[in-house]
Amino acid sequence: MARYLTPSKIGLLSLISLYTDSLVPSSAVIPIMSFIVSHLISVESPNSSYSSSSLSRPRNFIISIADFQEACSVYPSAIPGRNVWDLLLKRLWEINSFDALHVFFDDLNTLLVKTREEQKADAEQGIVKPPDNRILLSRTSPLGTFIRRAQLEFVRIQFHDAVTLWKNYVSYRQPTWATWRKRNPLAGRESFDVNLDGDVMHDRLTNAIYGQDSRKDAEIAGDVSTDDLERLLEFQVDEMQKLGNRIPSEVKSQFRGMLESNITIPSLSHYVKFLDSWRAGDYPSSFDHLHRYFDYTMQNRDRTFYQYALLNLAILQADFGCYSEAVAAMQETISAARENKDMGCLNFSLSWLYHFGKAHPNEVGGVGKRGMMSIEREGLAFLKTKAKETGMWSLWSTSLLSEAKLALANGESIPTAFENVIKSSHINVNKGMTNVVGSQMLLQSSLWGRLGMTHLSWSYSDMFLQCYAGQAPYDDVLKHICRSAYIMAQTGHYEDALARMQEVDSEWLRNLRTYQYWAIFSGVLKLRRELHRNNLRTAEHLLNQLFAQDSTEPDVAFEVKILDLDLLMRRGSYPEALEKLERLSSRSIDEDADVYHRARLLTLRAQLLSKCGAPLKGFSVAMRAASVAWRARILPSLWDALGAVANILVHLREFDAAVKLMVAIIPQILECEDAALSAHSYSVLIDAQMGLAGLAARGTPRRKEYLTKAMEYIDRAFDEYSRIEDIKGQCEMIAKKATIMHLVGDLELANDYAAKYLDLKQKWRNEIE
Repeated sequence: MARYLTPSKIGLLSLISLYTDSLVPSSAVIPIMSFIVSHLISVESPNSSYSSSSLSRPRNFIISIADFQEACSVYPSAIPGRNVWDLLLKRLWEINSFDALHVFFDDLNTLLVKTREEQKADAEQGIVKPPDNRILLSRTSPLGTFIRRAQLEFVRIQFHDAVTLWKNYVSYRQPTWATWRKRNPLAGRESFDVNLDGDVMHDRLTNAIYGQDSRKDAEIAGDVSTDDLERLLEFQVDEMQKLGNRIPSEVKSQFRGMLESNITIPSLSHYVKFLDSWRAGDYPSSFDHLHRYFDYTMQNRDRTFYQYALLNLAILQADFGCYSEAVAAMQETISAARENKDMGCLNFSLSWLYHFGKAHPNEVGGVGKRGMMSIEREGLAFLKTKAKETGMWSLWSTSLLSEAKLALANGESIPTAFENVIKSSHINVNKGMTNVVGSQMLLQSSLWGRLGMTHLSWSYSDMFLQCYAGQAPYDDVLKHICRSAYIMAQTGHYEDALARMQEVDSEWLRNLRTYQYWAIFSGVLKLRRELHRNNLRTAEHLLNQLFAQDSTEPDVAFEVKILDLDLLMRRGSYPEALEKLERLSSRSIDEDADVYHRARLLTLRAQLLSKCGAPLKGFSVAMRAASVAWRARILPSLWDALGAVANILVHLREFDAAVKLMVAIIPQILECEDAALSAHSYSVLIDAQMGLAGLAARGTPRRKEYLTKAMEYIDRAFDEYSRIEDIKGQCEMIAKKATIMHLVGDLELANDYAAKYLDLKQKWRNEIE
């Protein structure tokens, strides 16, 4: 494999020579020059896609002869009756011998502006340049740099490599022989090499010199140089780091063919293998490739890149659950970065350590523990300052988002959190950083969800998936898909939610971490559905599978534990549920968990105490939960806590206060679009209305009014339970209807509702079986 020069680069040089000879008209200059520059300078496309076909974009680095024809044949040239492709074809076939190839590279110097020394020497010798129409290129322009680099590489090339380049060029140009023969009838079968013309033994000589190389081999060995391969590897590393994907199978086979044809394998290939093995979850291979890459890289660079080796090692250890080793490696990374004064690596390491401490507070001493809020703020302030000073805009934007998350987790000012999000958005827009937009919009969606505006929360996730999914990392896209699916499940659209989860491209799921997150979240949605269906055996099976896959996302892990408590409560195992809830609450306090988690646990504790026959104990807990949720402005948790308060008031026979409380918050509850919360709230309101009806005298209009309202609320609750397929709730509503009909003396309707109750029970048993 050549180090730099390839047949396609000779084609580009020929096309540049046409431009400098003023043979390209003004109308074709921009598209022709765009074609040339696009293959000389790596330009990142802003409209990248996540499909597996788009991940084969490295093919664009290899220019086939058909690409030249497609780019040039549609534009006329300065010569009447000829297009640019005709002139390029002639220029390519004019290089008809190995000697002509040398002459071609020697003449490239005439395309450039002469240096001062050359101009001074010409003036001393009295050489005057005759006026012509030739365009001379600046030596420092992109085209001039490319020409000088090509000349230098051809001068330095070994004879054997030069002969190989010539053979590859002949094979590369051969598909155009029929077209060249039409335009030049005198061209013979051996016209690709003028030295073969008229030789009687041309067949033997041709086979001896050029052999029987196939075009397929030339595509791999001749069309790609070591420089191109390094550019391909750099592109793939950038894509894998930015998007978090693996190498597609098609691209991997092409890389393997290129690497096998190369004598000296670039060290960057080991890093690509490391990233691919890491994403695939192959810990031994990824560990081996990482060490091999930095062994090759650091042979001549001493300790310059030592901190990056440690940084990659720390991230690798953390992803495979070796948290103590990851912390030790990251601390050594920080020390090495300080020693080498690498501020970029130092700032990134500190940011990673901060986020790791938030996710795993027990693994990092002092980070995430109670009372360390000021240290966290100081750390974020330091990161923001250093990121601004060093121009690390991505880190600055991420630090602002982290500050907003910290404010939300501690239940602080919502306007301050919005302010930080808007600042981050401003940086993303001004600096064109699309890779941070996913985290920003996910936080905005979470903010609106906490404020009880589920429609806005859904809109942000849907907007991201429609507008930014093609430019964001896989992890962000997957989280938005999961969030939108979760909102669908909340409203009872389970089939749509599971269909949304199936929209994830199978290419993404080749990444082990992505697959685990997708599998756990899909399991959570299925578990919620089976719990509502009261299919406890299937729910327990799903729960065991979820516990076997330990999630690294705190919110997902917390949701699994909440569903575990729900399963115990539906089974009536209240002592076990209370014990688990106590352990979970104490752990959340020790780890200084999100205020949303603490408010939800307090509400569950109040509901559990009420069911255990201790409503007075539950009342104080429910009021604490409401107070915490109100201070943090987590409105869905606030309405849930107030519903628990109203339920306890019903147990204490304070029916009027319970009705007033629930009637006041029902509109806001409906705005949350949480069918389970709405159904439970209506159920509490029904009990309160029935309590008031029981206090009223028999046969009075007030009693009838209370019963009528209770019937209306039963219908609404039944509809909400039906949306989420909650069989137990539906049966409970039908039983309450039958009870009311008995109270009003309508025995026929009471019997009908009783029969409907039995049919619903039987239908549920049939579905389970």
